[in-house]
Amino acid sequence: MSKKKGLSAEEKRTRMMEIFFETKDVFQLKDLEKIAPKEKGITAMSVKEVLQSLVDDGMVDCERIGTSNYYWAFPSKALHARTRKLEALNSQLLEGSQKHANLQKSIEKAKIGRQETEERAVLVKELSSFRNQRDQLKAEVEKYRECDPQVVEEIRQANKVAKEAANRWTDSRRSVFWKTRRAKVF
Repeated sequence: MSKKKGLSAEEKRTRMMEIFFETKDVFQLKDLEKIAPKEKGITAMSVKEVLQSLVDDGMVDCERIGTSNYYWAFPSKALHARTRKLEALNSQLLEGSQKHANLQKSIEKAKIGRQETEERAVLVKELSSFRNQRDQLKAEVEKYRECDPQVVEEIRQANKVAKEAANRWTDSRRSVFWKTRRAKVF
């Protein structure tokens, strides 16, 4: 005998929505915990979790009246939500196709005067060779960068500052040493 496999979260959500759509009624949590296992096979332990996920997603409405929470979802709300989503997606599609058409026009305008001619091909090749040459020269300059007088001067200044800081530190340590030494002698 094989064990019965449980429902996935999405299946539970779908079945819970079926309860609301079929009955077109308002429920409390305890009612749903009784109905869901019997009619839809959703375990009583997971009803609250599934219901909360549907409320969080706006698929089920929840209202607190007095000390009780009431839950409902009507098919018309789902239809309206899908209609709004469809309208939003259609407007995005229309906007995207207009943008695409504008870009195609821009491409056509940019192509004017840029027909592939022999002269243009020669100029493109020449530009490419100049770019390669520039990259090689930059690499060579970078290789000799450490011999640059400005860089050497910056290193000398940094060394001078470091030396002064080291002298200040050792002088202060030396004076502290002698003060403590004199204090012990006297």
